[in-house]
Amino acid sequence: MREIVLINITGVDRPGLTAAITGVLAQGGVNILDIGQAVIHDTLSFGILVEIPGKEQAESLRTDILSAAQEWEQQVRFTALSEADYQHWVDGQRDKRHIVTLLSRKVTAEQLQRVSAITAHHALNIDHIDRLSRRVPLDMPSDLGKGCIEFSVRGEPADPQALRAEFLSVAQELNVDIAFQEDSLYRRNRRLAVFDMDSTLIEAEVIDELAKAAGVGEQVSAITERAMAGELDFRASFKERLALLKGLDVSVLDSIGASLRLTEGAEILFAELKRLGYKTAILSGGFTYFAKQLQAKLGIDYVFANELEVVDGKVTGVAVEPIVDAQRKADLLRELAHKEGLRLEQTIAVGDGANDLPMLAIAGLGVAFRAKPLVKQSAKQAISTLGLDGVLYLLGVRDRDGQL
Repeated sequence: MREIVLINITGVDRPGLTAAITGVLAQGGVNILDIGQAVIHDTLSFGILVEIPGKEQAESLRTDILSAAQEWEQQVRFTALSEADYQHWVDGQRDKRHIVTLLSRKVTAEQLQRVSAITAHHALNIDHIDRLSRRVPLDMPSDLGKGCIEFSVRGEPADPQALRAEFLSVAQELNVDIAFQEDSLYRRNRRLAVFDMDSTLIEAEVIDELAKAAGVGEQVSAITERAMAGELDFRASFKERLALLKGLDVSVLDSIGASLRLTEGAEILFAELKRLGYKTAILSGGFTYFAKQLQAKLGIDYVFANELEVVDGKVTGVAVEPIVDAQRKADLLRELAHKEGLRLEQTIAVGDGANDLPMLAIAGLGVAFRAKPLVKQSAKQAISTLGLDGVLYLLGVRDRDGQL
């Protein structure tokens, strides 16, 4: 009568060990039902689930495996499974799978405990844990580190909104980011990424910088703050702010453009997206003049932003239609996806303001980046602790996969 046995082997990792163990199994004519191996700091954990034709072969294999393990200085454990237990495991393949991603400057045991406790509370079983970030030197400054742990979990939460609320609460408490997304084919097959510009790709709101040069900085900044927080209609507030710039000399545009700083991780993110075959776009409520500069610097494929009308060397303060507002951003995302022959599930959208929410909502992966509380709570995912290249972790990209 056949036997189903789980073989667990642990010890110092050594080249050739896997070949030696599977060689013993090959002589016994067993079938491999499952296999997994991990090495942490040169310590091996190797598990293999086998189907053995009969009892006599099973006893002989145990002896041979024990002998091989002793020769290779490994510890071994055998666990017999009933056919009913095995069938229950097979049936579990039908369960939905999700990915929980923890992002932090430095990963701590408390962070892992809180995340794993929430998943358990919502009846999600952790199947696999992997580190996507590089190994970090012990003396790495806390503000420069990058840590990412990815959990592959099985099951379907009864209340997804409650799960996300718990993750958001812990993220705020521990100053980490926690993403929760379905592990679907589309997660590994996204091909279009669109971005807001101001306070997302660059560390400034350009209209505020223009307002400072025009002597109306405080007035415009206050309106911008309320608009990005969702307290004011973007279209109306944009026209109001733009009107205050009337008469600004066009000569200040070059100096402001030269002073704009890219957000942390922007160059790494765009280089990697390009290498992976993504199309990229800026969908901005800011101005084309500055967006074109970023396009040249980062190799961006498409730019859609607002025109800054200039007559006789002076800004007119008049808005040029169509204004790129919240709805226009969402419409442009749909149009670009259609043009590239993609489903919306294959798109990524990243932004920080309330006017980005519609496009974040329809994208396959919508990320609120260093956003206001309202935007963080409303978006599917949020990144506040790391730079823009943290988006790569949500795609499952490991640091070692990159070329930068």
